[in-house]
This record gives sequence, C-alpha cells and structure tokens, in this order.
Amino acid sequence: MPEYRQPRYAPPPGATELLLIRHGESAPARPEAPFPLVDGQGDPELAPDGRVQADRIGERLAGERIDAIYVTSLRRTAETAAPLARALGLTPKTEPDLREVHLGEWEGGIFRRKVAEGDPLALRMRAEQRWDVIPGAETAEAFARRVRAGVERLAGAHPGERLAVFTHGGVIAQVIAHASGSTPFAFLGADNGSLSHVVVDGAAWHVRRFNDTAHLDQALSTAGALPT
Repeated sequence: MPEYRQPRYAPPPGATELLLIRHGESAPARPEAPFPLVDGQGDPELAPDGRVQADRIGERLAGERIDAIYVTSLRRTAETAAPLARALGLTPKTEPDLREVHLGEWEGGIFRRKVAEGDPLALRMRAEQRWDVIPGAETAEAFARRVRAGVERLAGAHPGERLAVFTHGGVIAQVIAHASGSTPFAFLGADNGSLSHVVVDGAAWHVRRFNDTAHLDQALSTAGALPT
C-alpha cells in the first residue's frame, strides 16, 4: 500500500528566504544627549547588552546557509551584523528602504520618552495604529510602500537564496503584517536580537517564524515592543 507522509516544509523553487533579525539593544535615550541623526533619523550605537546579543546571533547563524547579509543605513544594524559577517566572510550590503519608520518630531530618542510617559499622542498612535499621529512622522501608507519595495528588491536580486537581513522592529512588524494580512501593529513586539523568517515567493509572502529568541540568554535585559 502506498504511504503519503507529511513532508517537512521546503521553500518553493525560486523563492527567497529572509531571516529578519532585529538589531541588538541600542544605547539608552537621554534628554540631555539626543541621538545623532542620519537623514533625519536617530542613529544610536549598540548598548553593551546589544553587543552580546549580536554575538549570540552570529553564533547561532554561523553554521547555517546564508547567501548574503543586508543591513540598513542606521549603524545599529551594521553593528549587530558584524559578528555574523566575520564568521561567514561576507560583506554586508545596505538596503536603505528597510530602515526604521521615520518618527518626525519624535526622532533622536524623544519617542522613547513620550511612550514611557504615556503621552496622549503615543496612546493615540497605538489605538489608531498610525505613525503619522506623531507630528511629521511617516504615514503608514508610505512606510508600507517603502518596506514592500525593499523586500521586493531583495527577492528580485536573490531568487532561490537565503538572506540574513538586519533591520528594525517597525520594519519586521510591517513585513509580517503584510505577509499575514494582520493589522499594522499586530506584530510590533519583536525583541532586540530576535529572529523572524519570511519566504517571498513572488506576490505570496509566507511567515515561518516570528520573534525567535532561543539563542539569547534570558538573563539579558532585551528591549521590547516598540521601534528604534
């Protein structure tokens, strides 16, 4: 009698696997020392715990097949990618469209303070799931278009390959929301140093993992549910 077993998942031929890694914890925001800006966006370096998280990511992925490494134009992603790049002998490439959502007048670390203080606009932003409640911030529509363009560019350049993409919490949430059809902020909670996994097969995007932190020491204080 023939048997039909349940096979293990395999990406469709020509599909691109994106391992989406949120950067390690970045330096704390201090009112007296705003983050430097790159193209109008806050650009903090990694905190000490963030560097440990970067090492753990490198250790976990060093034995896997990775065809290319991508970072954004903000240094916390490049610093997080550095241990894996050294281990694999790969030079990271930059995809600017996968940088974090632009937070307008709340850039430079102000966003963190406003959220921590329960600012009414921060509460409204959450309730309405719109970034542009913040004065001058990127609209949800513009952010979604930008992120989708970045993902499609990577998939078009790397058919059938697996990429390690070091990016940001807001970007990961947007990718998973698009792939799953969820509300915009449903996945706004990837931990620093976490791993998410999406397979891009043309217009079809498939979620394989979200917020995998098995490689991280639970004693580390990892930053949580919001971007930057």
